Amino acid sequence: MKVQYFEDTDTLYIEFRQQAILETKDLDENTQLDLDAEGNVCAITFEHASQRTDVKHLSVEGIAA
Repeated sequence: MKVQYFEDTDTLYIEFRQQAILETKDLDENTQLDLDAEGNVCAITFEHASQRTDVKHLSVEGIAA
């Protein structure tokens, strides 16, 4: 899993798995969901992230070994 924040575009990208993306669905005009061939969620993108999320206070809990 990878979390990236691009300050220059104010975009938050959360990748759940590294798979080939078959389809990207627009959840709304600023949120996209990437799906693989089986319909599994691979990633989500938030545009205008600083206005829509608490990106400046990211914390990670319960990391698997």
